[in-house]
Amino acid sequence: MRNSKLSAKVDNTAVQDGFQLYQHHFIVSDEGQWTVIQQGMRDSSATARRYHWHSPSVQSFTETPHTSIYGANQGTILNLTDQLARPLKTAMMEVATENPDRMLPEIVKMRHLVMPGHHDVRAKDVDLKRLGAVLWLAQEKQVQNFEELLLLEGLGPRTLQSLALVSEVIYGQPTQFKDPARFSFAHGGKDGHPFPVPTKVYDETIDTLQQAIQRAKLGRQDKMQAIQSLSKITDRLAEDFIPDGSIDEVIAHERAESWKYGGGRFLVR
Repeated sequence: MRNSKLSAKVDNTAVQDGFQLYQHHFIVSDEGQWTVIQQGMRDSSATARRYHWHSPSVQSFTETPHTSIYGANQGTILNLTDQLARPLKTAMMEVATENPDRMLPEIVKMRHLVMPGHHDVRAKDVDLKRLGAVLWLAQEKQVQNFEELLLLEGLGPRTLQSLALVSEVIYGQPTQFKDPARFSFAHGGKDGHPFPVPTKVYDETIDTLQQAIQRAKLGRQDKMQAIQSLSKITDRLAEDFIPDGSIDEVIAHERAESWKYGGGRFLVR
């Protein structure tokens, strides 16, 4: 239960990429391993983003925990799971565990402080009522780490952002990090981006993989290892792949040709 709740809190609050979670699937095997597949939606563009977790590869819930994140890269975002965010999270814990009677008056003083060449912290960026409530709750619960802080009741994206901005001003740690998301080009996207899903190719790929594993004279554990090995190979290929042309040209070509293979949009409303 904690793992399920924490993974959702990470993707909806610690990773602030503009996508609001609307689907969450937590799958547990007989051996106790688990997988999380959840999806977020950006209403303004009607586009989706998908987050994948797999327990064997999760060393920390709050530091690069994802197996992958699929979607259009947003560039620079507030991503507190980035390894570069470690100093900022330490600073945020310092603020969260400080006595609110001492901290809140200092926060009031800094709300109009301008940070040249980066960004400024204005009154609208820091909700004192919500931030104050979270600081008091953190003090009461005696939170010991960033995971416990994330799980505090009432701590949403805006409050965490306020805490990050305040911590940056006090400790000088950066709050902007690279978005880890990347498109999965093999089968397009349910939202039609980067191109409509070619359903015939999609079904054929699944069928080929299933037949290859089922025909092999393997036990259940060996089959799982075969799938994992295939996943590792494809990950390496994706990392080493260097396109010899324009990505925009590839997308345009796939979009133009996808109708031949049953291409379509599958937006979830």
